[in-house]
Amino acid sequence: MNNSAGNTARLAWAALRALLVLTLVCGVVYPLAITGVAQALFNDKANGSEITADGKAVGSDLIGQTYNLPKKDPNDPEEAAAPDLKWFQPRPSNGLGTNSVNTQYKLILSGATNRSGDNPELIKWVTDAKAAVVKDNSTATYKVKPSDVPADAVTSSGSGLDPAISPEYAKLQIHRVAEKNHLDVAQVDKLVKDNTDGRTLGFIGEPTVNVLKLNIALKALTEKG
Repeated sequence: MNNSAGNTARLAWAALRALLVLTLVCGVVYPLAITGVAQALFNDKANGSEITADGKAVGSDLIGQTYNLPKKDPNDPEEAAAPDLKWFQPRPSNGLGTNSVNTQYKLILSGATNRSGDNPELIKWVTDAKAAVVKDNSTATYKVKPSDVPADAVTSSGSGLDPAISPEYAKLQIHRVAEKNHLDVAQVDKLVKDNTDGRTLGFIGEPTVNVLKLNIALKALTEKG
């Protein structure tokens, strides 16, 4: 009996020591070491790839955001926010409408709508979105045709949080942005070109335009002018 109790006590003490050591190594030393390496070598990425403007963080290089006018009733969840057309607009978040999965780039709702290509609701969203893009981006001197609207203007990304749009969609918005901000079209066109990122390593993926960075550059141009 005494030997059995002694063995049990020794095993329990050994298990407790192992627990304490592993907790210290895996729960304290390892996380601190990895955090230190990340901060030293990948400081920007480790801190969320923040984008700053006027000395403060205004968003992330990895997460899209909306550019909408204030809602008439901020407390009404059913009221659809209207886009502020003086800014370049991002691609839709997941879905297009008050009943969709995610319309405001909310991180907690990351994910696709999972609707098939022949889903009537999805077809209606895309059709309505295309009509809105044509209407919003047509000006007195520039008319947008439905065939001019690229796919990313009317569909969300797989996550619904993509911060970038295609150069084609950015160019589609140039005349409207120039008109709303009283700028020359050539100035806004240059902004788009300057903020277009090419393919990774020259051959991976497609060229993209980060909407937040583009709008920061637009804000600087309007203030300068």
